[in-house]
Amino acid sequence: MTSSPKKLDIVALGEAMVEFNQTPHQRPDEAPLYLQGFGGDTSNAAIAAARAGARVAYLSRLGADRWGDRLMDLWLHEKVDTHTVVRDAQAPTGMYFVSHDAQGHHFSYARAGSAASRMQAQDLTQHWAEAVASSHWLHLSGITLAISASACDTAFATMQYARSTGTRVALDSNLRLSLWPLARAQACIRHAVSLCDLFLPSLEDMTALTGLTQAQDIIGWSHAQGAAQVVLKLGADGTIASNGQTLRQLPGHSVEAVDATGAGDCFAGNLLARLAAGDDLWAATAYANAAASLSVQGFGAVAPLPYRDAVMNVLTAAAKASTT
Repeated sequence: MTSSPKKLDIVALGEAMVEFNQTPHQRPDEAPLYLQGFGGDTSNAAIAAARAGARVAYLSRLGADRWGDRLMDLWLHEKVDTHTVVRDAQAPTGMYFVSHDAQGHHFSYARAGSAASRMQAQDLTQHWAEAVASSHWLHLSGITLAISASACDTAFATMQYARSTGTRVALDSNLRLSLWPLARAQACIRHAVSLCDLFLPSLEDMTALTGLTQAQDIIGWSHAQGAAQVVLKLGADGTIASNGQTLRQLPGHSVEAVDATGAGDCFAGNLLARLAAGDDLWAATAYANAAASLSVQGFGAVAPLPYRDAVMNVLTAAAKASTT
């Protein structure tokens, strides 16, 4: 099939949700207060890419409710195209709560039967095909596959269609075993890797999925499944990027991290934005490392996502430091 002109840089497929995050520093005898925000890994990545200057659209379903309206307003503000978002009057927008105690933070989800979990393969032909065909990249994640069987089928169909139209596919592992059994996750993510051009796993995810603990073994496994490019995320230690012939470790940035929520999504969005702009894998990964280092210095998934000028300042400072 002849590819269409690429009017978009990235289309992201998945579920966006409303977040209620417990505010800190409350006494044990006080009723908890929650700050309303937004979440959803591929939505975070889409916003990160848009802030990096990419032309981005989001593919999803939302409830025809107040919370869906708020998410639409967010994307409008962030310059993420929403003409591909389907409003579903029969199902709610998903949400989740974050609570905090001495053991850390805990997530409670209210997403069963959400509008996004009701996405179907026919949504591709009815609503999304043109956007997918006109984008340089399609981005999705393990969570996209996990929220329901129909969402998984939709993701596979969209990945296959993207490749048929010359649109490259990026997959973030984002393993959430609270959403599905390990055996199903292993089978579905393995198949998804075979359909992607760029795989973005984390060390923790891949150890759980494959039992492998060494970075080079994980990268080798990923290439063996079919991914041409692999960027293994190592948290504060940076990343290891491979194109199948060359493997390079790109260090992270030493910062005081206060909240890692959305850091991986920030990395993915910025990496794809720079690849779409023409950077090679190494330059795009270095840029994404710098962006992620900024995102962990603020609270929440969306608010600390950096703009391009801030990322360039980090890269310029790092370059100066390396020459002194």
